[in-house]
Amino acid sequence: MPDFRIGDTDFELDGQPFRVLAGALHYFRVHPEQWADRIHKAKLMGLNTIETYVPWNLHEPNPGHFDLTGRLDLERFLQLIADAGMYAIVRPGPYICAEWDNGGLPAWLFRDEAVGVRRFEPLYMAEVERYFDRVLPIVERAQITNGGPVILVQIENEYGAYGDDKQYLEALVALNRAHGITVPLTTIDQPTDEMLANGSLPGLHKTGSFGSRAIERLATLRRHQPTGPLMCAEFWNGWFDFWGSHHHTTPAAEAARELDELLATGASVNLYMFHGGTNFGFTNGANDKGVYQPTVTSYDYDAPLDEAGNPGPKFWAFRDVIAKYAPVPDEVPDAATPAPAFRAPADAVVPFWQVASALGESIPHRSIPTFDQVEHYTGFGVYCTEIDFRGTGRAPVLSIGEVRDRALVYLNRQPVGVLSRDNHDRAIGLPFEALGTLEILVEDQGRVNYGHRIGEDKGLIGPVTIDGHAHERWELQPLGLDDLSPVSEAFARSAAPDPEASAIAGPAFVRATVELDAPTDLFLDTTTLGKGVAWVNGFNLGRYWRRGPQNTLYVPASTLKPGANEIVLFELHAIPDATLTFVSAADLGHTEF
Repeated sequence: MPDFRIGDTDFELDGQPFRVLAGALHYFRVHPEQWADRIHKAKLMGLNTIETYVPWNLHEPNPGHFDLTGRLDLERFLQLIADAGMYAIVRPGPYICAEWDNGGLPAWLFRDEAVGVRRFEPLYMAEVERYFDRVLPIVERAQITNGGPVILVQIENEYGAYGDDKQYLEALVALNRAHGITVPLTTIDQPTDEMLANGSLPGLHKTGSFGSRAIERLATLRRHQPTGPLMCAEFWNGWFDFWGSHHHTTPAAEAARELDELLATGASVNLYMFHGGTNFGFTNGANDKGVYQPTVTSYDYDAPLDEAGNPGPKFWAFRDVIAKYAPVPDEVPDAATPAPAFRAPADAVVPFWQVASALGESIPHRSIPTFDQVEHYTGFGVYCTEIDFRGTGRAPVLSIGEVRDRALVYLNRQPVGVLSRDNHDRAIGLPFEALGTLEILVEDQGRVNYGHRIGEDKGLIGPVTIDGHAHERWELQPLGLDDLSPVSEAFARSAAPDPEASAIAGPAFVRATVELDAPTDLFLDTTTLGKGVAWVNGFNLGRYWRRGPQNTLYVPASTLKPGANEIVLFELHAIPDATLTFVSAADLGHTEF
């Protein structure tokens, strides 16, 4: 069987020097029917290796409910890499960052305050071992020594930026080895003295993460690792976006120059990202370093292969650079072709309040609960209580300890206003002498994925007061949006929209039908919408928000079928024109030069 090891100066494949030319491609951000295409295009750019994280929280959204099927079929993904004649790097975490919800750690881990994540703590380590029991056997079978593609496995992820618990790292190494992982183990850190010292162990191969000044940063890495191959295991060739900012891009020529400088040193590389893909559903992460910044649905990353799998300027620029150092195939991918542009009128509208009770069971509480306390870890929930301020002669004020992350306030199902975490909103005035049912529709916009705010509860964080007095006796209804059957049944009972009424007031579910001769990639124009979530044929495409910068949602061809295709929106605010617009190409928003 082939053999892969770390030599004195190089990686060695069957005893010969081997330069790793890798690209990041996350199977969980790409529709599975598109995996083979994206892997093949990586090979056409001159890469020889595919790198992926493994998202624990997506595989195990609730304790003991582990999924390795469909878009989570890691074994199939690794086999496709092998079928393409390429190698693989696997980064199973347990923490991955990746601008992914909660950095890949399951939210349910944090329900027990005794659990100490990302450190050697028995309760946490027991859960990590159980997770590894499911994932590492797949990686073990796919190792190069077993005829598979896996040549490297990473321990944790940029741990030196978070902690320095060597016992924790040693335990992760022991678990990997106990599960039969025999290929070299690596760590990754930004190349600073402190992070490199804190984030690794003797016997683990250190790699760096950076996107510029390669010679300087590799020199720092070499000081901490006198022998062995140098590797930038995350060469940042782009960046991610968050709602309310701009679309991040870097000039292809500049990124190619940085890559050339890196490869000229003889170092190995992993492009982060080669193909970013999409944060489908409710999977995006967020940052919070004083201001909460949720990541957008697109994870295009300004990568060589764009969100729809088309080669962009960096693909060709990087291909030319790689050709100076390694063979590049003669075959090239086809250029992008325009997607169909058309309009589809809404054919059914159901007010949210009309169907809300069918989307989950309300849970009564004496005091305000969080989403996590009722084992609801993503999406939306509705808080409900009764209030009576008759005779007070004033407008009461609703005050909340913290909103995580966005709350739409209603009195008797009439809108009062919005409380937003990124604005640090904590209080809102209610109507004069307010009386009746107070309902608060709360959206978890994505859990923080980096730093010490990972694992925070979502929903409304107490105390909650009205007019300065603690308010108790709440109900919380988690909204189950994985199954839209109740919405479909409501659509069937609803009357067709009035053709004379061009606007739709939210919150509401909206349906449109798209007729196709054959499946093809589509781009839904979200500038004509407000804020919400979109599904196609039951597949959750992710969030949209007119706030931008992202102005289109990518609809993969593999989610569509010949004939009628159902598009469903959960619109929170309003749509001025009850017609969905599809455009010919992605529009990820304005850029900053």
